[in-house]
Amino acid sequence: MDDLELSLNHAAENAVPKARILFVETIQQMSFEDVKSIYQGESDAATRYFQQKMTPALREAMSPIVEQSLSDVGAVKLYDNVMGDYQKIPYVPDVKADLVEHVLTGGLNGIFHYLAKEEAEIRKNPLKRTTELLQ
Repeated sequence: MDDLELSLNHAAENAVPKARILFVETIQQMSFEDVKSIYQGESDAATRYFQQKMTPALREAMSPIVEQSLSDVGAVKLYDNVMGDYQKIPYVPDVKADLVEHVLTGGLNGIFHYLAKEEAEIRKNPLKRTTELLQ
């Protein structure tokens, strides 16, 4: 199970660089009203804006990368091995997982979680705008 979790995390990491391009495109398409509402909004207003605008495009862009990465890191084989062992246990319910969906959901949740944390820090301390992450 530890090997499976590690391989799923690697698959998510391989897909995240695609997000940077989409963030830049989304920022370039922002209207003045979008910027104003984010500036005047809650501590996670920018994060929620990006999450709403980008999730479908991120999912679409990252899906083939995650699928290939899962194959490359051997996650599918590990999952099949784990499930083979699991199904040998008597009286357990039948369980099926969509590994690609699981990794995509976890990866997107991670992206927006860390973005919200950074946004909150920037709102508390505007000097945080010069962090490596934002650059």
